[in-house]
Amino acid sequence: MITRDVVTSFLWNNGEVLILRRSAKVGTFRGRWAGVSGYIEDPEDEQAIREITEETELLDADFKLLKKGKLLEVEDPENNVLWRVRPYLFSIEGRSRIKIDWEHTETRWIKPEEISSFETVPGLKEALFSLLEGGLS
Repeated sequence: MITRDVVTSFLWNNGEVLILRRSAKVGTFRGRWAGVSGYIEDPEDEQAIREITEETELLDADFKLLKKGKLLEVEDPENNVLWRVRPYLFSIEGRSRIKIDWEHTETRWIKPEEISSFETVPGLKEALFSLLEGGLS
């Protein structure tokens, strides 16, 4: 099994998180819902911020780190990959500023408990709920 290190960031606003539907142009999990994600090429905190700015066109000033989660390992036998996910939760103001790039076809703001209603990338629900455990301060 190949190991891949990724960041997955959730954007939080008014009790809801943003999920994005992956486009047909991405390498894996086309058509599934995800957070703002990417392979780790830089230090993970910097990578999480870079992915948000690239995939949503938000500026650094538009979002703020609320919580960084613990490493989550997700086995993906379909692709023979062990995903090592580093989850993040950021608050944002102004949902209307988000403009998605080619990696996604649509967005949805959902309550966390609604995530099971969506066909997501492996481990997305676990990553989200790991960030919400103990509440937000």
